[in-house]
Amino acid sequence: LGNYYETDFVYVHCIPPWSKISIFLNHFMLQFWSLCGNSLTPKRGVFGKTGDLQTILCLACARDEVTYSGALNGDIYVWKGINLVRTIQGAHAAGIFSMNACEEGFATGGRDGCVRLWDLNFKPITVIDLRETDQGYKGLSVRSVCWRGDHILVGTQDSEIFEIVVHERNKPFLIMQGHCEGELWALAVHPTKPLAMTGSDDRSVRIWSLIDHALIARCNMEEPIRCAAVSTDGIHLALGMKDGSFTVLRVRDMTEVVHIKDRKEAIHELKYSPDGNFLAVGSNDSSVDIYGVVQRYKKIGECIGSSSFITHMDWSSDSKYLQTNDGNGKRLFYRMPSGKEVTNKEELKGIQWASWTCVSGLEVNGIWPKYSDINDINSVDANFIGQVMVTADDYGIVKLFRYPCLRKGAKFKKYLGHSAHVTNVRWSHDHQWVVSIGGADHSVFQWKFVPDRKLKDSLHIAPQESLVDSNSDESDSDQSDVPELDSEIEQETQITYRRQVYKEDLPQLKEQCKEKRKSAASKRRERAPGNSIRLHFVHGYRGYDCRSNLFYTQTGEIVYHVAAVGVVYNRQQNTQRFYLGHDDDILCLAIHPLKDYVATGQVGRDSSIHIWDTETIKPLSVLKGYHQYGVCAVDFSADGKRLASVGIDDSHTIVLWDWKKGEKLSAVRGSKDKIFVVKINPYMPDKLITVGIKHMKFWRRAGGGLIGRKGCIGALGRTDTMMCAVYGWTEEMAFSGTSTGDVCIWRDVFLIKTVKAHDGPVFSMHALEKGFVTGGKDGVVALWDDTFERCLKTYAIKRAALAPGSKGLLLEDNPSIRAISLGHGHILVGTKNGEILEVDKSGPITLLVQGHMEGEVWGLATHPHLPICATVSDDKTLRIWDLSPSHCMLAVRKLKKGGRCCCFSPDGKALAVGLNDGSFLIVNADTLEDLVSFQHRKDVISEIRFSPGAGKYLAVASCDNFVDIYNVMSSKRVGICKGASSYITHMDWDVRGKLLQVNTGAKEQLFFEAPRGKKQTIPSLEVEKIGWASWTSVLGSCCEGIWPIIGEVTDVTASCLTSDSKVLATGDDFGFVKLFRYPAKVSIFQLYVAHSTHVTNVRWAYDDSLLVTVGGADTSLMLWTYEIIVTLIL
Repeated sequence: LGNYYETDFVYVHCIPPWSKISIFLNHFMLQFWSLCGNSLTPKRGVFGKTGDLQTILCLACARDEVTYSGALNGDIYVWKGINLVRTIQGAHAAGIFSMNACEEGFATGGRDGCVRLWDLNFKPITVIDLRETDQGYKGLSVRSVCWRGDHILVGTQDSEIFEIVVHERNKPFLIMQGHCEGELWALAVHPTKPLAMTGSDDRSVRIWSLIDHALIARCNMEEPIRCAAVSTDGIHLALGMKDGSFTVLRVRDMTEVVHIKDRKEAIHELKYSPDGNFLAVGSNDSSVDIYGVVQRYKKIGECIGSSSFITHMDWSSDSKYLQTNDGNGKRLFYRMPSGKEVTNKEELKGIQWASWTCVSGLEVNGIWPKYSDINDINSVDANFIGQVMVTADDYGIVKLFRYPCLRKGAKFKKYLGHSAHVTNVRWSHDHQWVVSIGGADHSVFQWKFVPDRKLKDSLHIAPQESLVDSNSDESDSDQSDVPELDSEIEQETQITYRRQVYKEDLPQLKEQCKEKRKSAASKRRERAPGNSIRLHFVHGYRGYDCRSNLFYTQTGEIVYHVAAVGVVYNRQQNTQRFYLGHDDDILCLAIHPLKDYVATGQVGRDSSIHIWDTETIKPLSVLKGYHQYGVCAVDFSADGKRLASVGIDDSHTIVLWDWKKGEKLSAVRGSKDKIFVVKINPYMPDKLITVGIKHMKFWRRAGGGLIGRKGCIGALGRTDTMMCAVYGWTEEMAFSGTSTGDVCIWRDVFLIKTVKAHDGPVFSMHALEKGFVTGGKDGVVALWDDTFERCLKTYAIKRAALAPGSKGLLLEDNPSIRAISLGHGHILVGTKNGEILEVDKSGPITLLVQGHMEGEVWGLATHPHLPICATVSDDKTLRIWDLSPSHCMLAVRKLKKGGRCCCFSPDGKALAVGLNDGSFLIVNADTLEDLVSFQHRKDVISEIRFSPGAGKYLAVASCDNFVDIYNVMSSKRVGICKGASSYITHMDWDVRGKLLQVNTGAKEQLFFEAPRGKKQTIPSLEVEKIGWASWTSVLGSCCEGIWPIIGEVTDVTASCLTSDSKVLATGDDFGFVKLFRYPAKVSIFQLYVAHSTHVTNVRWAYDDSLLVTVGGADTSLMLWTYEIIVTLIL
């Protein structure tokens, strides 16, 4: 919501009830923030002479713009607005950490252990000193306080929660307690009783009842505790200390049996032998000491084979062997009690282990994810009876695996709750519970084990069984039952939408260039060109990586997107209207149930969702602030009030919005793999589904979050990638299309049936009142009944089925279908090849819109005499487009390689095309048949130009730094232009056809005589005097103004001068089209946004009536009308 400029720590944030203001506290400062639009404006609190400058620790807000704050010295400051008006001195004897406002007044708590109650005017009522109560102790510090009626809740620095009844203030009731300070590492369970023992850096050892969920004993030690173990008979509790010593206590009364210090570094692990005769003590100095229990813990052996600190140990069932893990991941074996290392593999065969808590070994290979660090997993404990084991790791996750777990990257269930690394985990004596402890979060978690064979073994957090299973994703490392990913889907998953520089970076980049801006301002002032351009028509549709992004509007128009443009297309009039509110690639589109509003989501570091009216083309709401890098899926609820969205961040965050208010209702991490579609349940707007790579999940809203359950496949199928989904005729029924061509039918979260629908992935699905429509990679549209029992009709997208009124040519039969929508008696189909077709239910197919396919579009040329242009792309197609009102593709030809440039001959009869393999073609401009072809280079042909006049010569520039000149008449290479130090970017001939101007990637402006290619040096002033047949160069004194001040991070990719040499159009890497007065000496321009990524080429039509532009990765071809403004002088 705004910027925060201070670097000191912020202690408190509060929103007062009396205005739209937020208050932040930090070191020596209090700031009042007011909401202005979508940002916050700060004002510092004014201390004046009323009080000393102090660190403010807490605050509470009252009526009439009054604020109370607690200071480090125990004073309370009273504020009116932003001004300090009075001070209540000595409110506490030390810092005031907490302040709570309620109907009765205010409660404060401080470091002095006191809770003070105040009336509404902040006059003292009473004081409660917790240190003097039954539960009190020296050093008690109050950190949180809440007052309601006769009851007061108090939280302390030592992780305790007390409840105080005012009339019995000396008898506070202890509700909760836990460890505090440092990290919690030590955990042991009693061998015969439901007890767990924990020890921490706070020097306390505690015994917890797993039945009553209560602390039953506590003992303070002299040193921080790092590990614990209970003897087999349950009598002794051994504690390993951070200073290298260990202590043995009697469990019944916590009295000391023995204290031994044989090591200098921390004791990290200790274990009693199953027969109770020995205690193994592992330390951080890489050794394990063996002590005899019956000999009063006399040292009788030592294991010294490890090269790093000891992390885990396990005894064999007969107490004759010990296995250890160390910090280097080594697993070693020792004969007990001597401690002699065992290296004979035959001797180790058949050993039965009494427990398994080691993280290294064949039995636990599968617990390690790919690319994990050797110390990422902190603890393991196996349940031999249940054949499962539980692990704890550095990412705060408790996982449940099958035991033994032999295969790397095995499947698992994961459970969240800990906030930091989980340091230890243990099964209870009867295997009913799992106990886990968090290092820095100081918490002890108790989980209930639910061995349900149908739903797989799982853990439930106890005792709140309503919050049971997280139903989290399985490991993505086990590919054993996952089908091979379709090539088209695999290609899509590899697309990245992240930019090195985003358009929202522009303000910061400009700020970095203040000095350059000042120097530019000193130049003489120029005016931007008086004429302008307006977007007229866009060829293209984004189908190669999107789905279900094509709909009929309420009025029968068609809405879709390409580049950064939302397009509303009138198919009767062949006209378009444009929503231009986005500034980067639109990746998804959804239509409101009333068909009048549309939601579109875009790429961006702080990406946005725009909801706009298809009739007025005006935005209704813009949602920002919750998605990083982009939004890949959106969907409206059936009542139109809510909107669901999915981001393309690493967690594919799912957000549920009240879009009219601009409020986020709920959010959750979706999946680490790509999510393709989100759908809100039309009957219950608090439920939704998401589908994606190995992902089918059912979500329900829970407060500010979403609780997800993975689809249960059972014996009906295997884990598959889902490409599309819809809800059915009841709130429980859902349908999804898979990457293998099946339609899955779900009831609640259970898969009940699969139906073979297509050959290849099912990319799109549309629900009707009584049936469904599906489309797949096989290029077939299928109509189904309402149960998917019967396919009623199919439509194959073929060139032979095209109706006479089609506006263009279908590139291939059976193109992959990415979007399907029904309305107005037709089926609307979007393909991966960038085509939009309308299928009449009787059979004929009309081609409405088309554009280039996936790959960058660079090649662009306009016809010298006709309203025609040619484009060539990385999609290996050469296309001819009609620029007249018919706006259709006239011809297309498939090429052996992609192309980057093209040029018409001066008479318009021939078309030269440069390809990416270093070859080029000259084809007949009408039929696109070959006239001649050459290949003298191996690198990309980056630019190609016919000489003016008769077109005698053809200059061919390549990315290997050369320009070859060919005699078109003799079909021979007659010259080579050498001397460029980088690849060639632009070329222009002079009007005589004897001089060639060349630009390079090293910002060189070079000149060569034709046809031999002799390099010439021409002063910049003389360059302006030369008559040029065209100007597409981006370098030189006459166009230095087209380079922005921030030119280090963005390049001008293309330019083109009008035939009257008055206006220069440019395209750049930010997707901007600009108009400059020519010559462009200074950076004054008109700017236009529609392309999403770099504008790779711009060309004026033969009569300058249209400007034609192409976007690289957005694959679009845009036509802009040139509007000449005439000024009348009376």
